[in-house]
Amino acid sequence: PVPAAAAAGEESPVEGGPPDHSYSLSSGTTSEELLRKLNEQRDIIALLEVKMKEMKGNIRRLRLAEAQLREEIREKDRLLHAASAGTRKRHGL
Repeated sequence: PVPAAAAAGEESPVEGGPPDHSYSLSSGTTSEELLRKLNEQRDIIALLEVKMKEMKGNIRRLRLAEAQLREEIREKDRLLHAASAGTRKRHGL
């Protein structure tokens, strides 16, 4: 049988040496091990998708809060500007 790494088009690590990276498969990887690794990766992907959705929701909420704060700042700036303009008029400036 062809080693799983070779069948997947990956280069096999040097015989007896450590794998190239944590996802490398040894030349003796069984179909059960491949299936287990595939399922683990699917679980990880599913968790990442959930986290991405949560992060998108957080970003949306932060953008809304930012827009509200910017509007409050604009309103306070407008009030301050109006108040300072009124003060200058009263003092003849």
